[in-house]
Amino acid sequence: MVGIGPKQPPSRKGSMHDLPQNLLQQIKDFEDAFTVDRAKLKEIVNHFVKELEKGLTVEGGNIPMNVTWVLGFPDGDEQGTFLALDMGGTNLRVCEITLTDKKGAFDITQSKYKMPEELRTGTAEELWEYIADCLQQFIEHHHENEDLAKLPLGFTFSYPATQEYIDHGILQRWTKGFDIDGVEGQDVVPPLENILKKRGLPIKVAALINDTTGTMIASAYTDPEMKIGCIFGTGVNAAYMEDVGSVPKLAHMNLPPDMPVAINCEYGAFDNERVMTAGLYLGEIFRLALIDLIDSHKDLIFKGQDTSKLRKPYLLDASFLAAIEEDPYENLSETADIFDRELGIRPTDCELEMLRRLAELIGTRAARLSACGVAAICTKKNIESCHVGADGSVFTKYPHFKARGAQALREILDWAPNEKDKVSIMAAEDGSGVGAALIAALTLKRVKAGNLAGIRNMDDMRTLL
Repeated sequence: MVGIGPKQPPSRKGSMHDLPQNLLQQIKDFEDAFTVDRAKLKEIVNHFVKELEKGLTVEGGNIPMNVTWVLGFPDGDEQGTFLALDMGGTNLRVCEITLTDKKGAFDITQSKYKMPEELRTGTAEELWEYIADCLQQFIEHHHENEDLAKLPLGFTFSYPATQEYIDHGILQRWTKGFDIDGVEGQDVVPPLENILKKRGLPIKVAALINDTTGTMIASAYTDPEMKIGCIFGTGVNAAYMEDVGSVPKLAHMNLPPDMPVAINCEYGAFDNERVMTAGLYLGEIFRLALIDLIDSHKDLIFKGQDTSKLRKPYLLDASFLAAIEEDPYENLSETADIFDRELGIRPTDCELEMLRRLAELIGTRAARLSACGVAAICTKKNIESCHVGADGSVFTKYPHFKARGAQALREILDWAPNEKDKVSIMAAEDGSGVGAALIAALTLKRVKAGNLAGIRNMDDMRTLL
């Protein structure tokens, strides 16, 4: 197959010759459907570049390209102690980060709190009270009877938000299963600060950030070759540094055209109807492929078995496919067990071969398509070589994802066969914690220098200096 990616781990290729003709044909059909060759990757990247550019215009496009008001990378000399609040989908994390006098070094203390399920559909006040409770517990444990007036907070709020200032953000829409009335369309900073003030906690939000931007900044703090931050998890996203002069929707502000500003792409919306590379979709694509096979080819697979469990949308997640790809046994006994346990189906040996190949194809497709966003940013910015800081469950846990993505970059960016990777995607630093603290530090540093672009509460900021 052309362009299927790097060599697969020792799999079932040798035994495929023993499969009946009808299953071999079905595997070929799957290969035709899910293979993304070099030409298609390049076509996608060219379209992607145009969509990135459109998102920077006043009219906008499918990709929001949110301006973050993070104006530049850290130089490694940032110092001070900062609070970081990370509101994820499942947990709330409170961190205290000290950026030390050793270049690129930091100390971190943190506590994790489970987000109660009822909060997801509760009231706005319940949400902010709960967050304040967690912050207060953390403060009382670590800073009893101390003056907190100069302890700035970096708030990682990883939901799509419009930011006209770095110290505020208007929630565009809830994601990750949240549906709390009275928050969408509102600035999320004042209600939190108001509740903290009522409790006698004079903590001010110095920066509201997205985890992708935090990932880029935290990674650049320890590695100056970092130019892009990515998330490959339940969703996908990237952040990079753009010149203000290349952002038409900022033209009215008359800022220096060469001033850098971090852009949170929110490119999970890129061609949403067809691409579907995120972890959220991998198990669902696998499930739909099997349902299509069951419905269109009677008794081809799972003959005489109850397949009703497979009819439930989004029943399978990316970990289901990962388990199949990680099955180390020649007879694929672990794959057989997971099908029996999760779906009540006992595949035959031949069916197991096909299921393994289908999982490999879908996992490879996702990794190759995920590389297109990185390649598009590099193409747009004429970046020939850099490091890319990546986080997210698919990147860190899905087998062969990194190698397959790296191979796709080689093909898209036309590196010579023996040439070393010029753009390397590697594990990121803690963007939601360290990144939030660093962005708070960078914000205060530029306030001190008199660069007040994208800052709303000047007086509050100056009290933190």
